[in-house]
Amino acid sequence: MRVLHVIARLNVGGTARYITQLANELPKHGIETFVATGFVQGAEVEDESAQSIDLIRIKSMGRSIRPIKDHFARMQLDTIIAQVKPDIIHTHTFKAGYVIRMKKQPVPVIHTFHGHLLDDPEFTGFKSRVIVEVERMLAKKTVKFVTVGRRVGEELLEQRIGTKDQYVNIPPGVVALNVTPKEQALRNLNLPDDGKPIVGWIARVTGVKNPMLALEVADAMPDTHFVLAGGGDLLEKVKTAAPSNVSVVGWAKAEDVFGASEIILSTSENEGMPVALIEAQLAGKPVVATDVGSVAEVVLNHETGMVTNKNAGSIALALETLLLDQQK
Repeated sequence: MRVLHVIARLNVGGTARYITQLANELPKHGIETFVATGFVQGAEVEDESAQSIDLIRIKSMGRSIRPIKDHFARMQLDTIIAQVKPDIIHTHTFKAGYVIRMKKQPVPVIHTFHGHLLDDPEFTGFKSRVIVEVERMLAKKTVKFVTVGRRVGEELLEQRIGTKDQYVNIPPGVVALNVTPKEQALRNLNLPDDGKPIVGWIARVTGVKNPMLALEVADAMPDTHFVLAGGGDLLEKVKTAAPSNVSVVGWAKAEDVFGASEIILSTSENEGMPVALIEAQLAGKPVVATDVGSVAEVVLNHETGMVTNKNAGSIALALETLLLDQQK
């Protein structure tokens, strides 16, 4: 069997690692695997895991919806499909799914929702309604949907995207990271060892991850040191607004952020199955996360961490509760 995976870009994050893990493991089971992808854009950085596989580059493919470029991307993909001759095309995330399914496709298509755009601040109001209509249309051209969490599938079905029999839930396989010892992690991140507890936050610094909410929480906890790691369109705004107890370190290795931190924080507006939170818990770090997407499926509330609403006070209380518990 030959499978062609298509994704718009392999930016730093769990989705990129999900794809590269598939590409490395499926051949061991007799499935010939190809990955076609575009390029990261703007302040984004490509995940280092992408270096572990051979990539077929789609020159015109990017995250943004641009009809002319999307047309050229589809033409390039037609050439790739003709060369690879896949038995299945497996698309990942909205853009790749759109470009592949926007016209008739003779090869069966499976699409994975690593999350969705329904609660993304970049796609509200009219944009959100358009996306829902497009997804409903594309669902008719899809053999199966894979969701990385049960709740993700439920939210899509609530919007009448596809039918229940099309959906299958397959959580991602996650490999435990080799976490950096704290002293070395602090040096790698250029952070002081001032004795204050450290809360780590690692994600794309963009609206859907809501770093501004993390700053609100930090402002309410002046005796705790917050470390925000990642890059994106809100990075400069976050640096300017950050209170004195926040270190904005830019792109950093998760191994270092986990090693330096007592607790890992997630303030997302929307999530699929957050790989970073799974990795944090595998590293023995409790997490505090907003109750979005399939977060509650991977964080055992009051056991491996705490799941909260999106209120800064509620998040701060959860963090303080865990910090006090660690001091006992």
